[in-house]
Amino acid sequence: MIVLARGLVRLVGFVALLVLAAAGLVLAVFCIGTGTSGPSLGRLAKLLHLASLRGTVGHWLGQLEAHGSVAVIAGACGFGAILLGLLLLAGVLVPRRERLVTLSRGEPGTLAARRRALAQAATTLVERVRGVTEARVRVRPRRTTGGRLSVRASHTRRADPGQVQTAVHESLGGLTEPFNLKARLEMRRRGRVE
Repeated sequence: MIVLARGLVRLVGFVALLVLAAAGLVLAVFCIGTGTSGPSLGRLAKLLHLASLRGTVGHWLGQLEAHGSVAVIAGACGFGAILLGLLLLAGVLVPRRERLVTLSRGEPGTLAARRRALAQAATTLVERVRGVTEARVRVRPRRTTGGRLSVRASHTRRADPGQVQTAVHESLGGLTEPFNLKARLEMRRRGRVE
């Protein structure tokens, strides 16, 4: 829900900035002169038909004050605008939860690591294995403790895939066991020579 709110905030913010920039540019151009001809505020009021708009909006606002279906629709739109505003505020004010992989929890505190740091450490461990030419690692933590470690590794043609996979599991053991990570390996063969 918060991810949706953050995306909505970014979209609304971008569109609002574009509208404000265009309105500011138009207003700046029409503030150059005075009177009702040429680029002036009087001319802008004529172009936007503000005099007739006042009559139309005044009649509509009078209908909103009366009882009936128009008032119900206006009330529902107002309630929807309030909900949208609250959603936008939540998207701006609610802090983003950093997803950490927990090593241990105790009275002194929690010992955890960030996903990117664990992925970089795992990538280094996998690339040290003989026969591996390239590795990509992603860490996905669980809500409580532990998580999943997805490893995509490429090996040379001469390397035995079974031996490389066993060696990768062994090299990742020092990282996966303490953090309670389940490693999932995907091995691919590459034509590059080691």
